[in-house]
Amino acid sequence: MTQHPRKTSDADQSGDSGSMRPGGMRSGSAHPCSTRNRRPANAISGPRGNAHFSKRGFDASSPLERLLILLVVAVVVGITIGVVLPKISQPVGQLTGEYSASGPAADALNALAVNDGPKAGGYQRDAFGYRQTDADGNGCDVREDVLTRDMTDVQYTYAGGCKVRSGVLHDPYTGKTIHFVRGEKTSSAVQIDHVVALENAWQSGASAWDTAKRYRYGNDTYNLLAVDGPANQEKGSASAAYWLPTNGAYRCQYVARQIGVKTKYGLTVTSQEKRSMQSVLHACPAQELPQR
Repeated sequence: MTQHPRKTSDADQSGDSGSMRPGGMRSGSAHPCSTRNRRPANAISGPRGNAHFSKRGFDASSPLERLLILLVVAVVVGITIGVVLPKISQPVGQLTGEYSASGPAADALNALAVNDGPKAGGYQRDAFGYRQTDADGNGCDVREDVLTRDMTDVQYTYAGGCKVRSGVLHDPYTGKTIHFVRGEKTSSAVQIDHVVALENAWQSGASAWDTAKRYRYGNDTYNLLAVDGPANQEKGSASAAYWLPTNGAYRCQYVARQIGVKTKYGLTVTSQEKRSMQSVLHACPAQELPQR
């Protein structure tokens, strides 16, 4: 609490002024026996010398009020412990059921192998050949395929072409509506995300694949989503242990798609990644894996 400087009285500010009269009395001083300015004996003196009656406020010295304070503090601490501690402490989370999940997506997660010593080095993005294949044979870049699939009101640069000129994206990661317009300074507003990032895939099994399988993975639209550019940059190569969409309503679907991708390609999860996924799926026990 900031302490305010003590407000001095007029006497403090000006000193003890006035000339002395004979007999030791100063000029301007009232005679000791004078009744002028004398207050009644029962007057209550306030900060400014005015009589007033104080109002009773909250008295923390009262046993009842101290008890109420302790009860409020106990409730706040209890809520904090109940909500936060299970999320930051694995043993507490297990005891409270924080990591208990059921349903199709949870069953698929439990079937994945756990590897807490993933391959750390050797990753190169080019090893996955993103945008270098055309699995559906339509002659279009996979980025354009995903933009066409995930946006509405899509317009192309020319009739019958592949390049998307504009469209509207209802971004799953942030919940925002983005009006996409192709251009040097605007195209990055919508980016294509590998839901299970390429580096995450490399560390959880793809480092042992041949080139053909890595290319298939890098261009598989099951693992690709059109999303908000800044959100995609923020995610980077993070697994579910370190990043989840800010749009809470999409988290169950997001985690389910990651599980679906890892199931499809036989990738592993870390213990921390699995716990995070279970914590999300705890809120949606009927969650299924996406079909496409």
